[in-house]
Amino acid sequence: MVKFENPNGYIEITNNYFATLVGKAAQSCFGVTGMVSSNPLQSIKTIIKSRNDGDNPCQGVTVKSLNGSLLIDLHISVSYGVNIAAIADSITNKVRYTVEAATDLKVSKVNVYVDAIN
Repeated sequence: MVKFENPNGYIEITNNYFATLVGKAAQSCFGVTGMVSSNPLQSIKTIIKSRNDGDNPCQGVTVKSLNGSLLIDLHISVSYGVNIAAIADSITNKVRYTVEAATDLKVSKVNVYVDAIN
């Protein structure tokens, strides 16, 4: 949970909201074929949620709050034959812009891990 203070009081935003926001922004980038689970626990959660929802944009996304700014880790799969460096730059820029525009919170770092090529 991310907490910050503004002139009107405190605001709390759940990590699930950030993960969904980031996951949808990353999946909309050219060359991204999907999100990949980052650890076994997330894989189990994905299997359980996929039975209910069908699509899980939170898969492969980790959001941490450090000193008032956000650290985002993304685990993705990409299409074969595309420039991975260009995809990573595109995702980094789009995720940073999307999160900062939606929440007015600073994104300190976006780490993109390519775990699969389809």
